[in-house]
Amino acid sequence: MGSQGGFYQSKEFLDLVKSIGEARSKAEEDRIVLSEIETLKRRISEPDIPKRKMKEYIIRLVYVEMLGHDASFGYIHAVKMTHDDSLLVKRTGYLAVTLFLNEDHDLIILIVNTIQKDLKSDNYLVVCAALNVVCKLINEETIPAMLPQVVELLVHPKEAVRKKAIMALHRFYHKSPSSVSHLVSNFRKRLCDNDPGVMGATLCPLFDLITKDVNSYKDLVISFVSILKQVAERRLPKAYDYHQMPAPFIQIKLLKILALLGSGDKQASEDMYTVVGDIFRKCDSSSNIGNAVLYECICCVSSIYPNPKLLESAADVISRFLKSDSHNLKYMGIDALSRLIKISPEIAEQHQLAVIDCLEDPDDTLKRKTFELLYKMTKSTNVEVIVDRMIDYMIRINDNHYKTEIASRCVELAEQFAPSNQWFIQTMNKVFEHAGDLVNIKVAHNLMRLIAEGFGEDDDTADSQLRSSAVESYLRILGEPKLPSVFLRVICWVLGEYGTADGKFSASYITGKLCDVAEAYSNDETVKAYAVTALMKIYAFEIASGKKVDMLPECQTLMEELLASHSTDLQQRAYELQVVIGLDAHAVDCIMPSDASCEDIEVDKGLSFLDGYIQESIEKGAQPYIPESERSGILNISNFRNQDHNEASSHSLRFEAYELPKPTMQSRIPPASLASTELVPVPEPMYPRESYQTPVPSVSLDAGSSELKLRLDGVQKKWGRPTYSPATSTSNSTLQKTVNGITQVDGASTSNSRTRETYDSRKPQIEISPEKQKLAASLFGGSSKTEKRPAAVHKISKASSHVMEKSHVPKYSMEVASEKTASVQQPPDLLDLGEPTVTSTSPLVDPFKQLEGLLDTTQVASAVNHGSIAAIESPDMMTLYADTPAAIRNSDLLSGLSNPSIINMPGDTTTTQPMQSSKGPNLKDSLERDALVRQMGVTPSSQNPNLFKDLLG
Repeated sequence: MGSQGGFYQSKEFLDLVKSIGEARSKAEEDRIVLSEIETLKRRISEPDIPKRKMKEYIIRLVYVEMLGHDASFGYIHAVKMTHDDSLLVKRTGYLAVTLFLNEDHDLIILIVNTIQKDLKSDNYLVVCAALNVVCKLINEETIPAMLPQVVELLVHPKEAVRKKAIMALHRFYHKSPSSVSHLVSNFRKRLCDNDPGVMGATLCPLFDLITKDVNSYKDLVISFVSILKQVAERRLPKAYDYHQMPAPFIQIKLLKILALLGSGDKQASEDMYTVVGDIFRKCDSSSNIGNAVLYECICCVSSIYPNPKLLESAADVISRFLKSDSHNLKYMGIDALSRLIKISPEIAEQHQLAVIDCLEDPDDTLKRKTFELLYKMTKSTNVEVIVDRMIDYMIRINDNHYKTEIASRCVELAEQFAPSNQWFIQTMNKVFEHAGDLVNIKVAHNLMRLIAEGFGEDDDTADSQLRSSAVESYLRILGEPKLPSVFLRVICWVLGEYGTADGKFSASYITGKLCDVAEAYSNDETVKAYAVTALMKIYAFEIASGKKVDMLPECQTLMEELLASHSTDLQQRAYELQVVIGLDAHAVDCIMPSDASCEDIEVDKGLSFLDGYIQESIEKGAQPYIPESERSGILNISNFRNQDHNEASSHSLRFEAYELPKPTMQSRIPPASLASTELVPVPEPMYPRESYQTPVPSVSLDAGSSELKLRLDGVQKKWGRPTYSPATSTSNSTLQKTVNGITQVDGASTSNSRTRETYDSRKPQIEISPEKQKLAASLFGGSSKTEKRPAAVHKISKASSHVMEKSHVPKYSMEVASEKTASVQQPPDLLDLGEPTVTSTSPLVDPFKQLEGLLDTTQVASAVNHGSIAAIESPDMMTLYADTPAAIRNSDLLSGLSNPSIINMPGDTTTTQPMQSSKGPNLKDSLERDALVRQMGVTPSSQNPNLFKDLLG
């Protein structure tokens, strides 16, 4: 091969590959590659290079790029190779382009036409090469140029082309889902393709579509089950076998799809039971791919409606996984067990010794997976053992990310299953001490609230004991050299609230400890702020009880330091402490009541204490307060009238808006009458002046033209104020059928019906140590220590905790929607390509005809009632609008000028009916205004910006 150049490559290229492979350092490799780059730059720019040589140069450039060096000087030559007629050269160019360029590269535009031409080629190999590039480089902007040709290739006679066309459409779906939303039926049709490869490729886009909308594909359950059954029965060609497994990757994808479709759906799940059970029986567990299929079966069983026989088969497979010597299979067994434990909690008890072995395994990944299993199977009888194990593991690891996760799980389990409040406080102390500032601040707030609220009962003695134990533990913990900031906040708060409550510790001792904390953590302003507030509470409680307060020298020094602090927060707290010390007992008791942290604070949102002051001001002539909701409809004309007076008396800046120009001919136009008419009603809210600044359409009269035209330059499509909501008709909605119910499965009686294999039956001579037996009894059967401890009721705020449901069989409801609207159709057939019909919009009356007053109101009403205006003859004066574009003459658009709530935008098929009202412009006044405009002979908008609005009423 070397003598012949190896696959028609030159000896120079093979020597390059050999020298790079033999390089002893990165520097030597870089030197070789840089030398090759210089050689390629020189040779690739030579004229009249043979195609065979250019192909080799491009391959060498690909090799250079793979080694991490820049070969952009050769990109254009790879693009040129895609235009070549030779198949070998073209495919080499396409390969290089897909490796060199990305979808946003500037050179992509140079190959779009080439790809379009190659997609129409008679040589299917050229088509396949072009589709490969489409799957890699086509971006959202170029999808419309390729989509029609790719869709045509779905019916290509070659199965390889059809498969790659499906892959290209899947790529389009990822880049722009809306571009292929109308092609879902094509995916359904390709699911029935004669070639298994095309069918398998179709499963990938269908899986993505089903993940987003399960209910739309419930009708495909039977089809997927039929395909999976054919694959499991080895009806596919032998070419699709992998390690003697029939099309395992198609099986895995189908099981994933069935798990989605059968979740919470009993009827769909019953159709899957047989084929999933057959796979459990027929699947070979001696190979990795067979175990992968079995694992996916377990995942499917854990997702669909439970079945006792399938749960038993899944438990047997999990048992084989856990007893394997392979860590990979043990990991799969632990993960599969954590999935089934939600449905059948007793399965974990059958493998308790295997779980203990995985917990003590030196493999860190397996150990973490086991902790996830223990987290899901935690209950009140084993929470102490599991949380203690988690904390011990958290202390030993250095990974902050995983330490944060373990800490949050410990806190969540302790809050949910704590047997007593004392144990909860001790556990939280350990978590705070070892996890540091990785613990969420909300956890600290929940701990403070627990200590303040106590047991949640009327047992004051138990509450005082809880707080006393917390104070003693925190005073002991303060001796540690370094404590986290979050934990110190909790300690300062507890010492300030309850440090002297039971009388065991004096105020001087507690204040001395708090001063030590503030001094030791002087760089942490938050901790110092908590410490100063705690000092203020202790001194306030002492003053309120009538005792004499003697401030320690270190406290006085801290006060003097904080009074001159650069932090305004610390300075304010120090001044408050100084003032509180000088108050009498009654005042201090009012502002700092003892043990009042849990009392609700009543907030007077209406500020009723100011009622007297407001009434007095109004009597003296002050203006009453106007709510903001009412303020928006008032035109404060007095602001403009008093501007001259204000300018004379004040020289301050003015922020009022400029007054709009007054209409020139407004006095000559009578106000619009509110008489009842048959025109489309015009809403009449009070607008502020700023609302006139929005662009409005104006009527223009050209000097040399007698035709009246609308000027729509720059006019938005939405008319009226943004506070208006256009009227839209609601379509008949159908109630989706939700089958979500299952009954509880007596998995315990079924799974325990026959004798299980003992753990590691292959080694019966090894005796299980008593420690393991005791640990297993604590985790799965409940420890004696826990049973003797009475479970105390504690009240914990779980606003910040996302509590997961553990150790319970999920109960699904059997409620099915019984009412369906008349518009509900039968589920579409697999090959049904029908499209929904579009409801036509009923025509509305042309407002121009009403505006001119040339129609009798009875005719207008009759036309509206009959839904047609075609029978009404147009007068000759309407020829003035003959050249107006059809879109402008559209009655929906013009009616929107008068009533924005009935606008139909172009392309909108929503049926809208005109609203009947007694309000509207007077026809006679409208004619007078129109005549006035015609006499002026100028554009109304140039004289009065509000004239067009007046013309339309």
